[in-house]
Amino acid sequence: MLKNYLKIAWKVLLRRKFFTFISLFGISFTLMILMVATAMVDHLTGSHTPETRMDRTLFINFNKMTNEAKGSMMNSVPSYYYLQRYVMPMKTPEKVAIGSTFKGVNSYVNNKRLSLDLKYTDANFWEILEFNFLEGKAFNQQNLKNADKLAVITDYTRDQYFGVDVPAVGKYIVVDGVRYQVCGVVEDVPISRFNSYANVWVPLSTSHINKGDISLFGEHMAIILARKSSDIPKIQAEYQHIVKQIKVPDPQNFDRFGSYAEGILEGVVVRQLFGSRYGDDSGMGKFVAVVSLIVLLFMLMPTINLVNINVSRILERSSEIGVRKAFGASSRMLIGQFLVENIFLTLLGGLLGFLLSAVALQLISSSGIIPYAQLTLNWRVFAVGIGLSLVFGLLSGVIPAYKMSKLQAVEALKGGQL
Repeated sequence: MLKNYLKIAWKVLLRRKFFTFISLFGISFTLMILMVATAMVDHLTGSHTPETRMDRTLFINFNKMTNEAKGSMMNSVPSYYYLQRYVMPMKTPEKVAIGSTFKGVNSYVNNKRLSLDLKYTDANFWEILEFNFLEGKAFNQQNLKNADKLAVITDYTRDQYFGVDVPAVGKYIVVDGVRYQVCGVVEDVPISRFNSYANVWVPLSTSHINKGDISLFGEHMAIILARKSSDIPKIQAEYQHIVKQIKVPDPQNFDRFGSYAEGILEGVVVRQLFGSRYGDDSGMGKFVAVVSLIVLLFMLMPTINLVNINVSRILERSSEIGVRKAFGASSRMLIGQFLVENIFLTLLGGLLGFLLSAVALQLISSSGIIPYAQLTLNWRVFAVGIGLSLVFGLLSGVIPAYKMSKLQAVEALKGGQL
């Protein structure tokens, strides 16, 4: 039965080529925009090298102090002291890594200035994240204890400093006035993955950390790896228990301290845009509602257009409907047939949307808008595209199909109106 429906659907599409073109264009263009947006979000928050275990990775990027009565809030990056004192001793995670935020530094080669981004990290950083090493390896715990001046650099940095594809391990690079020996070379990391991004990574022990500074705010961040994804709520509960024991250092201006271990989407994007200013609500519910509303509104116009085209197509086939009803076809069978035809159309539009999306993402990647980023269509984006195509097909097909199925056989044979 399904095979016959698909054959009929193909014949119907070929019957009115202009209407079919308009329908496919509207569907494919809309889906292209939505899939490109999905690919961008997936690039920012999904599992990609070196952040390949996002299903069991949490980040601590911000601390905040608030006073709702005074309407005051301070929101900034954690300090090394804070992370070392309160986060590193946590018992539930498998590993905890501390790194600095990346900072712009200068290097000079052949009397030319080379602008680079430098990040200080501990050894756990290289065990939690999975960089693709082209040469050598990362520095380890012993190097960290010895404060060895070692550096992991990207292939971009290697090419700019030593020459294109020239081996760099064992050679020396001067960054920010400090001479480091290169111990490893990794593939470039997109700047959008700011927790792992840099051009040069060096041991945290070589940075000038003021051990006497006990401020809660500074220029560091933590990456937490759970043993398994089901441990995420336990880690968050343990961390919140710790946070609630921390006394506010400035009680005259602030009465509450807050910090959260969360994924990138919730902790950086959603909480900053939709989260409660003074409370613990991350704003994920608001975010989902807003995004869903935007998607529905964006899909509304092509859906209405497709509904109108479907109505015209059904009216042209009123005689066919009447004959089928006269020979005993039920309303359910007719609704099923027309929904299959419409979903077939939207899936074709989805396929064209995938092709257009692939081209658009390639253009975005090659443009360098996001440095070192390679935006691609993966299974997650593919699943979203298929899901949107099915929603498109159901939304635009169910109403015309339902009205058509209610026509009486005699009325349909006379070309009745829906």
